[in-house]
Amino acid sequence: MYKGRFINRKGTPDSNMEASCKTETSRQKTPTVELSGATQLPQSTNCLACSEDGRYLGLGHSQGLAVWCASSLVCVAEWLQDRVEIASIQMTRMAETAYLLGTVDDMGVARVFVYHCEGIHLLSVINVMENINERRICSTFEVSGGGDYGAASISCNGALWLEVYHFPSGAWVTELEMARSQKQDPNSSGDEDVKWSPVAVVIKIKPPKIPAGAPLDGPLEVLQVTDFLTHCLALDVDTSSCQREEHASNTDAGKTNASPRRCTHHFLLPCGQVPGGRKAKPQSEGLPVAVCVWWSGSRNLLQYLLGKGSKNKPDVDPMPDVLWPNAKEILCSAVSRCTRYIALGLNDGLVCVWDRQSGSLLSVVLVSGTDGALFRMQFVDYWPVSADESQTFTAAEVHLLALCKSGAIHAVTTGRGTPSCTMQLSERPKHSRDLPTVTASVPFLQSLSLVMQRNGKMFLQDAINKTTVCFLIPPTTHLIASPCNPVYALNTKQQTLFIKGDQDPSCSSSSKGGSQSQLFVFRFGESDIVKQHIVSPPDSRQQQETCCVTLEETCDLYLQQRAQSVDERNKAIARTWKQLQETAVMLQQRHSRAAAS
Repeated sequence: MYKGRFINRKGTPDSNMEASCKTETSRQKTPTVELSGATQLPQSTNCLACSEDGRYLGLGHSQGLAVWCASSLVCVAEWLQDRVEIASIQMTRMAETAYLLGTVDDMGVARVFVYHCEGIHLLSVINVMENINERRICSTFEVSGGGDYGAASISCNGALWLEVYHFPSGAWVTELEMARSQKQDPNSSGDEDVKWSPVAVVIKIKPPKIPAGAPLDGPLEVLQVTDFLTHCLALDVDTSSCQREEHASNTDAGKTNASPRRCTHHFLLPCGQVPGGRKAKPQSEGLPVAVCVWWSGSRNLLQYLLGKGSKNKPDVDPMPDVLWPNAKEILCSAVSRCTRYIALGLNDGLVCVWDRQSGSLLSVVLVSGTDGALFRMQFVDYWPVSADESQTFTAAEVHLLALCKSGAIHAVTTGRGTPSCTMQLSERPKHSRDLPTVTASVPFLQSLSLVMQRNGKMFLQDAINKTTVCFLIPPTTHLIASPCNPVYALNTKQQTLFIKGDQDPSCSSSSKGGSQSQLFVFRFGESDIVKQHIVSPPDSRQQQETCCVTLEETCDLYLQQRAQSVDERNKAIARTWKQLQETAVMLQQRHSRAAAS
């Protein structure tokens, strides 16, 4: 029922897609695989999420949420409430039989649920609307892997900040067992008899502000470390303020209010030396130890340690523990699965990669200066490596997918001791309908990425050979739902794609009543073409264990990496000098022509 089947349709695709389906040496058509219709979805299903172990699916819809078994696609639990439409959902395994769900509804209310023993319990409402005049609206809400922390972007009356919470997962598991025993008591009223442990705010992060009287003058070498931090923040705040004023002056009369600064954050696992001389505890390797944050219009990536919120006074904004400065404005960011590497997409087509283990810059790569600003990036989980690159110090090579606002997609390969290179996977589309809306690396497919376009077309693309492996299409009676914002989930354990589809309005059978959305399934292992690309995903836990080092080992690692990269750095210096000489000659010729005229 769920197995994808190969078909050869006689239809002729548009010229742009036909060109992308052909390689340079072959004119054969790219094969297509039809997705299987599994079952009907609840009314107005807005979002899907899959647990890390691949056992369950979380669905958010117009009347609440549901949890399905990912294998049988049978609903095992529901939480229903009128006028609560879940807009986004995330699912993570908190304990052996407990799965945490973080949701945001269409009114900007964030909630924390848990699925346990075939029941869904509401544990906490993150931003309770107590005063209608001071509505705290949540725009994004993320739960860390394992369910120990959460982070929400909150806005209220034009102000925006990031709140990071600690979830009492151990206490919740105990209380869940208590609720289960009370449920078996006929005189009990269920969850109403259980008082769930409250969520604690660890840290509240606002856009950086410079304290009055901060020492910003004087030579750079004279400034202390804290003064240098304040100096970078001051430059960042000043630049952001100028950009907002310029944006406001360019708007129409009567619309001069600048949009508030957006916040992007990532949870960070233990890696390298913790600021302050402390080393991460071995038992906390799976728990986040910090959160990195950047604000729209900013050039600095800020890192804040978790677990020190109690030391901060409520009326004092926390200062970042680590600052990663960049020469250009940050437009997008991504973190590797083991969180050792942080990639930043900067203005003017630059990609900057930081190495948290050594605390230094891994590389800066120019992706493209003609395809427009960078829009989104993602680390590629698996990339083929040679046998001599399996050692720790020589394996510092990362691979990224970079999507530009123009729709062009680039593959980036960089690292310490290895030459950086970029490769354009797809050119800028000629029509807006061909713009990619999803470009996702598939962890269990070697160098393959899943691409979805505005026109509803979906395919697997080989990032090495720059070829389209196959198209994934729904049955002839259906279309991919909301292709500009598709509702889908990847099950890494079961190697399965779940995606929402709607009936095609032009199909005659759609007028016979069954207009409810369908959940389509594609099992990658059942496709002969895709099966040859399946690999075992890398073990991020093993990578984390090699990251927890002392300060002395961090210095040794940095020196070894510098020694191994000396040839590449010398080549980079030579290339830079050559470019400078060529630029100087060009400017001199231009000046001579101007003087002669």
